[in-house]
Amino acid sequence: MEKMKYTKYETARIIGARALQITMGSPLLIKVDEEKLQKINYSSIELAKEEFRKGVLPITIKRPLPKKVFA
Repeated sequence: MEKMKYTKYETARIIGARALQITMGSPLLIKVDEEKLQKINYSSIELAKEEFRKGVLPITIKRPLPKKVFA
């Protein structure tokens, strides 16, 4: 299956939603060592970006299709 290309708005929404989940205590979907956590200063946004880059987020986007008008 072909990977969907997201708009910058969809990307921001996905990363923001996942960062909130991480902040609220959701388990991480990737393995991160202590050194990397210290390097990114335990930032939930950076963790969410890394999960997004690796393609492990179980979040989907539904795009409404335009309605067909029959003449």
